[in-house]
Order: sequence, then C-alpha cells, then structure tokens
Amino acid sequence: SSVRLDVRRASQIKSGDEVTGHRIKIKVAKNKLAPPFRIAEIDLIYGVGISKLGVLLDLAVNAEIVQKSGTWFSYEKERLGQGRDNSIKFLEENSEIADSIHLKIRTLNNLDSTEQSQLAQETAIEE
Repeated sequence: SSVRLDVRRASQIKSGDEVTGHRIKIKVAKNKLAPPFRIAEIDLIYGVGISKLGVLLDLAVNAEIVQKSGTWFSYEKERLGQGRDNSIKFLEENSEIADSIHLKIRTLNNLDSTEQSQLAQETAIEE
C-alpha cells in the first residue's frame, strides 16, 4: 500500500445529552506520495458526514484568517461566536462570511478555482 492511515475517535460531539458525532484523529502512518507522520482532526457528524464548516474553521484559525482569543472566534471585525460549535453554527447561518473565508483560504494556498477549471478543461481536451 502507498498510504496507511490510523483513524481513531478522539472525543464525542454532543448536542445537550445526545451524541451527534465524533471528533476523529487521523495519523498518516505510511505515505509514499507525501511526507508521512502528519496528523489531522475532523468532525464526523451522524447523518451528515465530515463537517465541512468545521474543517473550514480549523484551516482559517491555522492560517490566521480567523482570530481565536480564548474561546471566542472572530473574522475581521465580526465575532463568530464563543466556542467552536457556536462559531460553526454562525457560519451555517451566514454563508456569505463562510464563502469569504473559503475564498481567502483558497487564495492563500494558490488554489484559484479559475486555474483549476482551466486545467480540467485542458486535461479533458488532451484525453
């Protein structure tokens, strides 16, 4: 195998007393395609799958696009919420802010969608 992942449950995600998902920790144990021994954490929500807004918030905090002060998250001058769960709910309700954060992350990582669509078209033409 070229890639081997160690996937483990890190913690439970609760809504009141009800468990709605799990925080999953993924360790790259072996990788022939990229550097191994990296670690990622994602939210796996029952009935939904991987929480895209949770991943977006984590990436934005790591890239310093979203500021975290104590338990408060803020983007530019807008407070997203106190705690990770409340911030994710805020992003669900305010998709324009989530889209703006997503665009900044893509730009920061040189993942401009126009370049990717042009590459996809060129690849399709070559085939």
